[in-house]
Amino acid sequence: MTAALTEKKPGLRDELISLLGTDQVMESALERHLYAKDSGVYTGNPTLVVMIHNAEEVAAVVKAARRHDVPVVARGAGTGLSAGAVPEVGGVVLVTTRMNSIEHIDAENRTAWVGPGVINLDLSNVTIPYGLHFAPDPSSQSACTVGGNIACNSGGPHCLSEGSTVNHVLALEVVTDEGAIVTVGGPAPDPIGLDLRGILVGSEGTLGIVTRALVKLTPNAPDVRTLAVAFPTIEDAAATVSGIIAAGLIPAALEMMDQLMMQVIENWLHAGLPIHAGALLLAEVTGVTEAVDAEAQIISRIAEEHNALSVQVAVSSEERAVLWKSRKSAFGAVAQAAPDYYLHDTVVPRTSLVEAMRQVYEIGKRYEITMMNVFHAGDGNLHPLMAFDASVPGELDKVKAAADELVQICVEQGGVLSGEHGIGIEKRHLMPLLFSDVDLDAQARVKEVFDAEGVFNPGKILPEGSRCFDFGRPVPEGVWV
Repeated sequence: MTAALTEKKPGLRDELISLLGTDQVMESALERHLYAKDSGVYTGNPTLVVMIHNAEEVAAVVKAARRHDVPVVARGAGTGLSAGAVPEVGGVVLVTTRMNSIEHIDAENRTAWVGPGVINLDLSNVTIPYGLHFAPDPSSQSACTVGGNIACNSGGPHCLSEGSTVNHVLALEVVTDEGAIVTVGGPAPDPIGLDLRGILVGSEGTLGIVTRALVKLTPNAPDVRTLAVAFPTIEDAAATVSGIIAAGLIPAALEMMDQLMMQVIENWLHAGLPIHAGALLLAEVTGVTEAVDAEAQIISRIAEEHNALSVQVAVSSEERAVLWKSRKSAFGAVAQAAPDYYLHDTVVPRTSLVEAMRQVYEIGKRYEITMMNVFHAGDGNLHPLMAFDASVPGELDKVKAAADELVQICVEQGGVLSGEHGIGIEKRHLMPLLFSDVDLDAQARVKEVFDAEGVFNPGKILPEGSRCFDFGRPVPEGVWV
């Protein structure tokens, strides 16, 4: 993108309408406002919004945007929380939700070609007759799209044993910065050469736009046991998690929520959660009946050794569904506590859970912020949730400052910036906490190789100064529309 930014050019709007039609190009203030943010706390300002049906249309939009020196920001369902799909510097927001076809399910090879707009849970529901499912299961799985999962390398409660999205993607069809349609990866489980698929998964739309994906499908387990274990303190629950792993078990899921979070959920869902307890651990094991029964007994024993108040084993699929609805509805239930919330995402080693949680609560107390916690305890992926009222002057700034401290304490304990939400705008200024100047320069060089002109999603992930090349320049108002 080397042309002068101030040069007046033929209208991009008119060109996109000629390519796509008026029904696919949105430009009103309301339409642009609706696509100006994701589910986080940052807001951008799109120049135009386009709705896309196929790879050819994506390629055409990218080529048109290049001709007009306008950046392109790919967006799915908008359930992201790190502002990865927020058009911070303007440009075209390219919405992929209409690319929602499940083109081919290969039950024998346990794969499926899907569009980026396919809703995560829909894919698993469609594959039920084949005894298969798509393993990554973010809490937003009933709304989030596969394309968004790929962009952020999403996880979910069951990523402890199954792995995150990158472990379930075999190939990607991608539109490059020049508008070419290419495929990286393939159906072979062990492809030769550089793993470009692995580089693209988790790149948050900064290297290319995914238009199709070949995903792995996982066999449904023959049997399952889901345990809800109440503890007097979150420290007892965290110690139980460490004990379970030390015993040689890798459950399908190990999820934790604190008392305040349970109270909010129970007030909405009335699921019978033990709101008198300091913490609740959800543990799930899958496999053949004999194995899951044995593993459930081991978990129960370890929990009792760490002061468990009660151990409930779901006796039916309905009871299990209620427990998981409690966990996955946590963030929506917070609306009762405050008009706004900031859901964070960071990671610590499992052995540091107790100390990390102590400091999380200390930060909340010091900033006078309502701090709730629900997180993937099995892999140390914390999700502190701060409930607040953004209309109160200074509250959002206070919450952001507390969030930065949360990340810093986790990194100091050997953790990382994000487990599954991505970096986006939210954590880019914190990248130097984990990466040296040499590290950041290397990542910026990868960006240059894939996107030499800075077309895709400028200003995300890498902080300013990672390279001399400027990925974050704003779009002058009115130049292209």
